[in-house]
Amino acid sequence: MANTGNWAIDPMHSEIQFKVKHLVISTVTGSFQKFDGKIVVNNEDFSDSQVSFSADIDSIVTNNKQRDEHLKSDDFFSAEKFPKLTFESTSFTKIDDENYRLTGNLTIRDVTKEVHLDVEYGGVAEDFYGNVKSGFTLLGKLSRKEFGLQWNGITEAGKVVVGDTIKLIASVQFAKVKQEVEA
Repeated sequence: MANTGNWAIDPMHSEIQFKVKHLVISTVTGSFQKFDGKIVVNNEDFSDSQVSFSADIDSIVTNNKQRDEHLKSDDFFSAEKFPKLTFESTSFTKIDDENYRLTGNLTIRDVTKEVHLDVEYGGVAEDFYGNVKSGFTLLGKLSRKEFGLQWNGITEAGKVVVGDTIKLIASVQFAKVKQEVEA
């Protein structure tokens, strides 16, 4: 089973989440419900692959409609002006059999910054229908303010409403794209 070639994200078996501190005492979790991604695999061990990803800002869900709408507003993501966040890798480095380091350019709003993500490789398997799948878990942190997500409030007691550090957690499955045979 050759791993090289094109792989597409399987949205039915993937989730993209973020976590942020609220009032510095608890954590709010959100997710993107609509996203797309692909990997162009150059080596059997996935090293040096090119990874690209996008998420629809309008698909943010935090289980609170008012908060979701606020996140989509100009105070945060400005979904109307900037409907997607995007990521393009610049390197995918194998550390050992289960761990990689993914580096690339993340664009949120109109700001692009380099980010580093830790990647745990889950392996490759074939499903009941003969589709080849690969699984990865990605973890990272970023500063929301560096990406123009500046809004913040201070409570009467002087507590910050929204923390600056955003934790990214993605559990993703990719399906190998079957090559069409020319007639």
